[in-house]
Amino acid sequence: MKQLSKWEAYVMLVGGLLMVVGAGANVLFCSWAPYVFAPGSLLFVAMQLRQRYEGRDFTIRRLRRIQIISDVLFLVAGLLMIANQSNFLPLDQLSYIKYVHNNWVVVLLVAAVLQLYTSHRITNELEKDTK
Repeated sequence: MKQLSKWEAYVMLVGGLLMVVGAGANVLFCSWAPYVFAPGSLLFVAMQLRQRYEGRDFTIRRLRRIQIISDVLFLVAGLLMIANQSNFLPLDQLSYIKYVHNNWVVVLLVAAVLQLYTSHRITNELEKDTK
């Protein structure tokens, strides 16, 4: 796995912190929360996509693909969070309530669980690979 430079690790950390602050503030009904979460998710995802795996291990490659799916879900959660703030999507009221209203929570939960699983498993697989 390609290691991030020091400033890239800081950018990833800042992105993760912005995501946590944005999600927490959205739960507390702060109107600025989606506009903190979305850039945080962009920073986090961009830095995580810079970490590449050049090896041939099938398990790590599969886990990396799952991690990319998780990254896409983080971006979708940010979009749904902004759409929850104001219905900028061309949807009628019933479709908005059915597909958008507070569904960012479910998408964020799935993304976080996938991210937790893959980061733990990739670390274990890389340790096993070095032994």
